[in-house]
Amino acid sequence: MSAGELLNIEPLELKFPFELKTQISCSLHVSNKTDSYVAFKVKTTNPKKYCVRPNTGVVLPQSKCDIIVTMQAQKEAPPDMQCKDKFLLQSVKVPEGSTPKDITAEMFNKEAGNVVEESKLRVVYVPPTQPISPVKEEPEEGSSPRASVSENGSVTASELSSAAKTTERLAPEDKSFEAKALISRLTEEKNNAILQSNRLRQELELLRRESSRNRGGLSLMKVILVGLVGIVLGYILKKS
Repeated sequence: MSAGELLNIEPLELKFPFELKTQISCSLHVSNKTDSYVAFKVKTTNPKKYCVRPNTGVVLPQSKCDIIVTMQAQKEAPPDMQCKDKFLLQSVKVPEGSTPKDITAEMFNKEAGNVVEESKLRVVYVPPTQPISPVKEEPEEGSSPRASVSENGSVTASELSSAAKTTERLAPEDKSFEAKALISRLTEEKNNAILQSNRLRQELELLRRESSRNRGGLSLMKVILVGLVGIVLGYILKKS
């Protein structure tokens, strides 16, 4: 850790797990030790090789900031895995309320009388982390067997048999799920049928009432016609 008057920087070595044709990143942790606003700027001897985000910024009083340094994918490994690249992190106090947009190159100009703190950082290549070899475990009691692949990449008959048995054990659950879905669908259809039946019953009742009214009207007309016929016949008989 760099214990400057303005910023603490950790680590002082940028360690990249070097791997060809792979973009690699590492981070810097910067903390402001003061009660003032502190601006920083990151420089490197090989700017085309690295991407720094953010490369400038403002750290608030008693606050922290993370800087991500990304190395572009490399086509060749350096001799003996040694890297000569360097980084320089400059920091300076700025007025309260300053933002990254207020940062200018003149702020880090020592010749202009500015008090600029500088921390140099080395780049170190380290071997990439090797994945841990899986340890073969015996299947626990009650657990489903795991299929394995032979050296030529094919699955053996015993694994296929185990997988088939596992599928058979899971089949009842699938059937149960399908049965529940079927019951739900039938219940919905039954409810729809009941509603449709009620609507038809209501329509039939209305038709019956209308038919009754129509039949009553016809009977009354018959009575009136019979009466009129009787009156006419009676009048004719009197005349005769």
